[in-house]
Amino acid sequence: MRILIAEDDLISRKFLYKFLSRYGECDLVVDGLETLDAFLISIKEGRYYDLICLDIMMPKVDGVKVLKSIRDLENQKGIPIDQRSKIIMTTALAETELVQNAFEIGCDAYAAKPIDTVKFVEVMSKLGLIQKE
Repeated sequence: MRILIAEDDLISRKFLYKFLSRYGECDLVVDGLETLDAFLISIKEGRYYDLICLDIMMPKVDGVKVLKSIRDLENQKGIPIDQRSKIIMTTALAETELVQNAFEIGCDAYAAKPIDTVKFVEVMSKLGLIQKE
């Protein structure tokens, strides 16, 4: 599995990397622009990300705008729905409006920080990314 971790907070980024690297190859980015660059490169190379962990509050471009751009790019490139990246939004904020907006745009799941790894594994399993342990 190819995983993109978009997280500006160093501790959260290291935690997600350590936790998710057992499931696949992880790339790390620290802001919205780097996230879009990494996604564009993956499309150009034909090596799509299976999972993108996307922080809602990031510098340069926030996670919701990045999410919208990714879904727009997938539509433009004609990527079939079953081959599109699964996107899990992560946030320490309990902003229901932001989360609702993210679901409307096309995120697949939401994880509150601090990340509950048991729940995260359940979500990845439900999204068909892994077999339940």
